Amino acid sequence: MRVNRAWLGLAVLTLPTLLVAMDMTALLLALPQLSADLGATGVQQLWITDGYGFTVAALVITMGTLGDRIGRRRLLMIGAAAFLVLSVVAAFSVSPLMLIVVRALLGVAGASLTPSTLALITDLFRDERRRGRAIAIWATCQFTGGALGPVLAGLLLQHFWWGSVFLVAVPAMALLLLAGPFLLPEQRSGQVGRLDPVSVGLSLVAVLAVVYGIKQLTVEGAQTGPAVALVAGAAVGAVFVRRQLRLETPLLDLGLFRNRPFTAVLIALVLAGVAMAGTGLMVTQYLQGVLGHSPVAAAVLFAPMGLGTAAGTMLAPALARRMDRTTAIAAGLACSALGALLLVAVGGAGSLPLVMTGITVLALGTGPLFALGTGLVVGSVPPHRAGSAASMSETGNYLGGSLGLGLLGAVGTLVYGSRMSGTSGSLTEPLSGSPSGSPSGSLPHELPHPLAGSVSDSLAGAIAAAGHLPAGQAAELLHAARAAFTTSVHVTGLVAAVLFAGLALLVHVMRPATPARARTSEPAATAGR
Repeated sequence: MRVNRAWLGLAVLTLPTLLVAMDMTALLLALPQLSADLGATGVQQLWITDGYGFTVAALVITMGTLGDRIGRRRLLMIGAAAFLVLSVVAAFSVSPLMLIVVRALLGVAGASLTPSTLALITDLFRDERRRGRAIAIWATCQFTGGALGPVLAGLLLQHFWWGSVFLVAVPAMALLLLAGPFLLPEQRSGQVGRLDPVSVGLSLVAVLAVVYGIKQLTVEGAQTGPAVALVAGAAVGAVFVRRQLRLETPLLDLGLFRNRPFTAVLIALVLAGVAMAGTGLMVTQYLQGVLGHSPVAAAVLFAPMGLGTAAGTMLAPALARRMDRTTAIAAGLACSALGALLLVAVGGAGSLPLVMTGITVLALGTGPLFALGTGLVVGSVPPHRAGSAASMSETGNYLGGSLGLGLLGAVGTLVYGSRMSGTSGSLTEPLSGSPSGSPSGSLPHELPHPLAGSVSDSLAGAIAAAGHLPAGQAAELLHAARAAFTTSVHVTGLVAAVLFAGLALLVHVMRPATPARARTSEPAATAGR
């Protein structure tokens, strides 16, 4: 009976996991419609989409530790109730500012949900094998939600208004609030001490500034404000680390990093997030800008990346029964490297099957990392610190995703710009040429000068510029731009392959000294303490 109750509790916990992941991605397709309805400017659209992720990333550390102190089920119920109410308010927002504020508050509620669900799994499943299977299911729901978010949004927008995207969360959170008190255990411990307000403030400022700086640099390029935010965030993070090392009961137990497998997995979570976010960004643009698919079709075609990760997490427990966890994680990352290498070969009209195979294999290989690695991180601490450990894992994921969009996005833009400059000469020089056409190696004279720079900045800019040209010249420009962007996909795939291969080697080298340690969480729990 207890086992049945545990699995029913897990089913309830998958609801917030699925919804938080969907809320990260579902809004992307609804953004044009709601922006037109509310009259949102470009900057306001950016904050509508990013405000949620910013607050989740900034507060997940605090919420994970807060759950250890006041009770994980209590925090989960508070967060679910807030998420339900705020989702309704967001659906009926009447101005961009109102929606921005509500999205930020939704991020606060979302930050309380994710570490609480993962920590509660450790309370429900004390047996390591069952806990590993439960974490695999949890991770599957997380990535399935991210993959299905745009697809579900596309279906809803065909029949309802943009607010329906937010209302999806209402019945799921209502079910969690009704069933949670009966199926989920409550655990808190006096051993964890008081919450340090200074540490909370430092972590909030550090993570928020770093994530904001990375995202803004990705959107705006080299700007003083985002660069200052990034440097300031890193400096505040250094102060946070120093304070944690001096506190008797820190917000985050940095002593855990003495555990080699724990450290390797956290590094892998961050850098795998970099590789996945970077390749995801380039592939979605490739599907639309190069292959010509609509946003909805591109979302469906891109779904195998999230579903591949979900499938990999489900297969991870079976791999763990045949080999130790670190070997399974390293083997999966090597598989991801092969998937990323497939992207180096894409090109031409028949490249869609290769792209889809590449992202599927890449994603499938990350499954053991997200399932077994997350289990290793949570299992590396005593039960009363599980929420704090879960927040470490989630923060690594958020930072990795932000870094991927920033770093690999910048690499892709740089490669694209250099290829376009090499193909079309100096794309930003004043336009000249004869009325009959343009000489080879330069832009046609008919292109309005304000659009000339955008041609070498992005594929979207080249597509927009082509709309101002005669058919023949537009086709020539689009051919060059699409070839340049394909090259940037090749380079991004190669960088991702190197990252995955390096992480596979790191996890293998930093594996436990004996196989017995790899299969038990208890020695890991004491190794870093």
